[in-house]
Amino acid sequence: MSDHRTWLQALSVEDRQRLDWIVTALHELGCDDPQGWGKSEISENIPQLARYRFLQNIWPETINGWRDGISNLPAAQRAINSGASAHDVAQLARAVAYETAFAMLAQLTVDNPGEGLPGWALAGPALLDSPPGAT
Repeated sequence: MSDHRTWLQALSVEDRQRLDWIVTALHELGCDDPQGWGKSEISENIPQLARYRFLQNIWPETINGWRDGISNLPAAQRAINSGASAHDVAQLARAVAYETAFAMLAQLTVDNPGEGLPGWALAGPALLDSPPGAT
């Protein structure tokens, strides 16, 4: 029996229903590995569906926008004028944006910001069709 099948069988009925709902939602959103993201959400208690939606919303402009967005940056233009390729400069900008987006996600899951200090949470809009077991 596969590890995945064994893992599924060990889940409660509620968790299996929640997993099915998460995997279906991720699939409908175009996720390339809905099973993996769903398993992570259930087994690691990481809000992967919310993370996916966050990334899906910011990716086009915040990360992919740098493919053509370096023309407005004087520092980028100086680098290109000094011999750097425009493609390399754009890739650098995209890499910085990518790392920043994932660092933001990591900070949103810090559980203990310190006594008396505000914390952060990644929360999506109210769901019309809540996942099974949601309260």
